Amino acid sequence: MKKASSKVADVLEQKGDSVSTIQPTDTIATLSRRLRDEQVGALIVSADGRSVDGIISERDVAYALATHLGELHSMPVSALMTKTVISCAPTDKISDAAKVLRENRIRHLPVTDGKTLLGVIGMRDILIQRLDDIRHSTKKVTHLVNTNA
Repeated sequence: MKKASSKVADVLEQKGDSVSTIQPTDTIATLSRRLRDEQVGALIVSADGRSVDGIISERDVAYALATHLGELHSMPVSALMTKTVISCAPTDKISDAAKVLRENRIRHLPVTDGKTLLGVIGMRDILIQRLDDIRHSTKKVTHLVNTNA
């Protein structure tokens, strides 16, 4: 009895579909406070809260500090955000999402259904899901071994 490969939707179900977004016109100072207060590494940039206009991470802010120094805090998020966003679908396999993260050297992957934002997953979320899958499989094997002993 083989279990189907875990899907991105399984991660969202476990994690929840709450997604933090920020307006493209908000300042980097606002972004920094939100990253700290929400204890997240990135926010989805969205003018309407449902679509993905971009993504901005703590790394973007750290790298911009070297160039923009004192003016950084007043710059709009749109000036630093990544506009070409790599995303995945809820029906994608977890292994495929992990490969996308690894190959593109990114840590946050928006989950979309068409143009609608459903959630965000990261490598940590994928690792947790994979460990849960392993625990589940181990319990099944242990049960089978104990039943047949």
